[in-house]
Amino acid sequence: MGPANSQGFFLTFEGLDGSGKSTQLRKLAQWLEAERGEEIVITRQPGGTPIGDRIRELLLDSRTQIAPRAELGLMFSDRGQCIAEVIAPALEQGKIVLCDRFTDSTEAYQGGGRELGSGIVLELHEAICGGLQPDLTLLLLPDFARSLERARRRNDRKAGRGPDENRFEREDELFYRRVFDKYCEIARREPLRVVVIDGDQGVEQVHQRILQVVEKRLNNRA
Repeated sequence: MGPANSQGFFLTFEGLDGSGKSTQLRKLAQWLEAERGEEIVITRQPGGTPIGDRIRELLLDSRTQIAPRAELGLMFSDRGQCIAEVIAPALEQGKIVLCDRFTDSTEAYQGGGRELGSGIVLELHEAICGGLQPDLTLLLLPDFARSLERARRRNDRKAGRGPDENRFEREDELFYRRVFDKYCEIARREPLRVVVIDGDQGVEQVHQRILQVVEKRLNNRA
């Protein structure tokens, strides 16, 4: 299927937990609506649909015991539903879709972190997602140790408040190093689609770098 759709624009945010991607997604959405008058649809994975939210609760709950391949299957079940229910209809209507995580996360976390390899992830992506690819992926890669520290500090603050979504954050540093390395591999493999925003810059500096990239891509689309 290749890039998403000539009418709409599909942009994904990727990175380790604690990389700041969710904050940057919100800031970009506000800018696109206020400065460009774009119609924006925001979604996330896992989640983003009623079925997906139920899958998210299961996948991220620290009490869940699940085999790596079963985990992989649930990730793609969630993704297939989100494409059918949210992403594809929005793109067909010419909207910009901003998605917090997509298949790159699955390749990084299950392919890399769980050591299942990229092959099975990419095969499932083709089969379940029809090969749908983002038009642009912003991969936030701040310093590895600081990103991990921020994620764990954030989850300590949230402990006991709201849903338990700490299952992945409880993995050890070697798991996250494999995730990080797989993200770097994806970026090297797909340099046109994946733009790496690296280094430990402030929120506003990162936002400005993202605006430069996104505005150029949207203008080229037009």
